[in-house]
Amino acid sequence: MKKIFISILMIFISFNAFANDIKYLNIKQQSIIQIASFTANGDLNKLKIVLEEALYNNLTINEINEVLVHTYAYVGFPKSIAGLMTFLDLIEKRKKDGIKDIMGREATFIPKDIDKNEYGAKVRAQLAGLSKDPEPSGYRAFSSIMDTFLKEHLFADIFARDILDFETRELVTISVLVSSSNILDRFIQGHMKISMRMGLTKEQMYDFVKVIDSKVGKKEGKTAKKNLDSLF
Repeated sequence: MKKIFISILMIFISFNAFANDIKYLNIKQQSIIQIASFTANGDLNKLKIVLEEALYNNLTINEINEVLVHTYAYVGFPKSIAGLMTFLDLIEKRKKDGIKDIMGREATFIPKDIDKNEYGAKVRAQLAGLSKDPEPSGYRAFSSIMDTFLKEHLFADIFARDILDFETRELVTISVLVSSSNILDRFIQGHMKISMRMGLTKEQMYDFVKVIDSKVGKKEGKTAKKNLDSLF
């Protein structure tokens, strides 16, 4: 029991010493950024640490699960599942240590007869700040099945799950993108714009850069700052 207490204390001291420099993102948002980033770059040892921090920062099991699930849309099943397995191992260990974590609420039931194509098109338009999803062109016209997958799966199956709001989902997305290799700047900048359109402020975005730089890595921080600076 003493060992558990010391571990909790060290996590609390370490996190809060850093958090004093972050003014505009709350501790849950800071945890989400790190969970998404370490899932994306595959550093499971650091991921395990930030997962435990997230639980102490009052993120529920279902909220963390949803973050890990969302990452698969951008880094694929292998890394997302590796993150989920790391989280499961942590939860099981904490259970054995007598720690009871909060499961949290489930996603609202999505009607089976929903028109996913129509719903996904509306969500994509909303994210893009448009009144209507534009007619397919470019890669969407070239590969109509990719366009269908985006609308019916990413923007319907995933975005319709209301455990995370759109603002948080975009925070996850930009964390994944800046922490992954060989991602085109236009994708990072595009999702940074969406993040702000969904509610994140300029100040929060620069706090995002601080979290990436200080907790994930200097290279990733440089990528995040370069792309955010280009928008202003």
